[in-house]
Amino acid sequence: MAHQFTSTQLSRVPAEITSPQGKLVYVYLEATDGATVADLHHTLAMSKLSVLSVLESLSSEEVVERTGTEYVAAA
Repeated sequence: MAHQFTSTQLSRVPAEITSPQGKLVYVYLEATDGATVADLHHTLAMSKLSVLSVLESLSSEEVVERTGTEYVAAA
């Protein structure tokens, strides 16, 4: 499923996100108001294992939250 970008201006990436993949996933989640692992895998051309690893890291830093089957940038 393709997402439409809804934000006209993105917030700054939190300082605790230091990896390029982490920044990419975070910006995508913020711009699309959330995405599934499959969405991230297909759109960002990352392996599912990499996506899950990045999401686990971002979740532990409390900058990403899981809502059902989707992940969203934490408010």
